[in-house]
This record gives sequence, C-alpha cells and structure tokens, in this order.
Amino acid sequence: QVQLVESGGGLVQAGGSLRLSCVATGSIFSINAMGWYRQAPGKQRELVAVISSGGSTNYGDSVKGRFTISRDNANMVYLQVNSLKPEDTARYYCNAVVWGRNFWGQGTQVTVSS
Repeated sequence: QVQLVESGGGLVQAGGSLRLSCVATGSIFSINAMGWYRQAPGKQRELVAVISSGGSTNYGDSVKGRFTISRDNANMVYLQVNSLKPEDTARYYCNAVVWGRNFWGQGTQVTVSS
C-alpha cells in the first residue's frame, strides 16, 4: 500500500508559476513510477507528467515546455508549473504505480486567473 499527499496548489495569475509536491508513504520502494494527472470540472482526468524509477519522463502535449516533473529519493515527486494559463485550472492528483496497481492522492487545486 502507498499513501500520497499533495501540496503546493493555489490561486495564481496567468503567466505565474507554482511548485507542486507529493510525498509517498508506505511501500515506497515498490513504486515503479510516479506522476501527476489533472481533472477540470466536466472533463476527464488527463496525464500531466510521469517519471519512472529510472528517471525517464513523459508529458502531456498541452504542458510540454512549461511543466517539469522531478523526483527526489524514492518518495517525493515535484511538478514545477510555469507560464500558467487559465486552461490549466484543475485539481492536480499525484499518482504512483506499484506493480501495475495505481494509487492516488486526494489532489491539490490549481486555479489560474486571467
């Protein structure tokens, strides 16, 4: 079992930046990959960025060049979000994959004003 807790969300003006953090507890040495997803009201949850245990990264098309995912030790993952746009407004969820099983945090809200 893995528990995830996100932090760092907030209200920011367009063009601004935030740094989201996620801490994992529990069976952290079994985590294969960690990542961030987001869900806006009325929309499906979508990939933002993922990072493997080996450091390989993958980003959603809408955030490439603006967001950066990083991982610290076995249990911390960060998302640096720059050049924010109103369409980035969503609840951002931390994800961990353990032997094919997905674990999710409760999410942190990011709201971007125009």
